[in-house]
Amino acid sequence: MGILCAGATDIGQKRKTNQDSICLEHDHLFFAVADGMGGHSGGDIASQLSVQVMSDYLDAHPTEDPQSFMKEMFLEVNRAILKKASENPELQGMGTTLSAIQFNGPQLVIGNVGDSRVYMINQKHIFQLTRDHSFVQEKLNMGIYTRMEALKDPQKNVLVRSVGFEEELLVDIFNYRICKNDIFLICSDGLHGKVSDSDILHLVHQGIPNPSQAKIEDVEKAVKELIQLANQNGGQDNISVIIAVARE
Repeated sequence: MGILCAGATDIGQKRKTNQDSICLEHDHLFFAVADGMGGHSGGDIASQLSVQVMSDYLDAHPTEDPQSFMKEMFLEVNRAILKKASENPELQGMGTTLSAIQFNGPQLVIGNVGDSRVYMINQKHIFQLTRDHSFVQEKLNMGIYTRMEALKDPQKNVLVRSVGFEEELLVDIFNYRICKNDIFLICSDGLHGKVSDSDILHLVHQGIPNPSQAKIEDVEKAVKELIQLANQNGGQDNISVIIAVARE
């Protein structure tokens, strides 16, 4: 399957540092977004360390069972962040969200912890494939309020699960069967917190109207325009976006 992929991360308009990191491992058809958190430089270190650990893990381990491979990679990242934090008291409590995809023939393996997201976009619709591990999502699960009401919740950035915070890590792992011309988007909450799903869908369709004929320049432009819109809408957080197009 032919995969076109591009990604970028941006500091945004309000933050002094960028605690997001992205992983683009084209040889392994593996792509991920990490949104770090923690005092001092902890968030930067947690997200950057996660990307380094994933890259090393991909090179060192064969992908025999894709779902088990994804889960073990997340657990390896979790152990590495905990170890780093134990070596420096100032880094205690640091962690990161982590959303990752890996193409495996007609299947896409998805891993997720936190509130970074994986979307699938086809010719008509946008679907959120991951579920946020946030306090707001817990309220939504209980039917306390609607998605529109959730946008106004002051606790919308409070996570109930992150990588590197606890020794026991529960990772959401699942498969998605790919269709020709599916477009996959991974992003931190710097994008989905400032740009609506409908606007994401519009910009991606505008930039990549015919996925089967898309060029890498089209994908790079779509990534850039999504980041620009998030900044235009306030850019209160770091913004990371990866777009992968399944052309065949």
